Amino acid sequence: MNAAGEAPRAVLFLCGYNIIRSPMAAALAGQMFGGTLRVDSAGIRKDDADPFVPAVMDELGIDLSRHKPKTLEDLVEYEDFDFDLIISLSPEAHHAALEFTRHHPVEVEYWPTEDPTLVEGNREQRLDAYRAVRDQLMQRVKQRFGAGQGAE
Repeated sequence: MNAAGEAPRAVLFLCGYNIIRSPMAAALAGQMFGGTLRVDSAGIRKDDADPFVPAVMDELGIDLSRHKPKTLEDLVEYEDFDFDLIISLSPEAHHAALEFTRHHPVEVEYWPTEDPTLVEGNREQRLDAYRAVRDQLMQRVKQRFGAGQGAE
């Protein structure tokens, strides 16, 4: 809830590169609450897409194969920035979000989320790390936006 006690209507998920955590979180929130909540994602910097993300999201019927990474700067520069909540998913993104609030009236929450690229191993072990991040984000999204917003 924001300061006025209202549920957010537009949420931006922010991470370092907008290739793993933030697009996952935005897609999950959009799938669960897209009728009542506008969601998007961005990063601090751009990088190439990560092939493990579409693989683990496809397991839930969510297609992220066409996701194009964008930055917070892109959103501010090319779109009408009207988000009332930024959820940062990495320390770097949280710092940027707090800095952003110096010039924009937006609430910020920090959801520390592991970076699955740090896990080494075979393909299945790495996919398991991405699934763990996906599942953690799904639980956080349900907890944060489920009450009173049509959650099952």
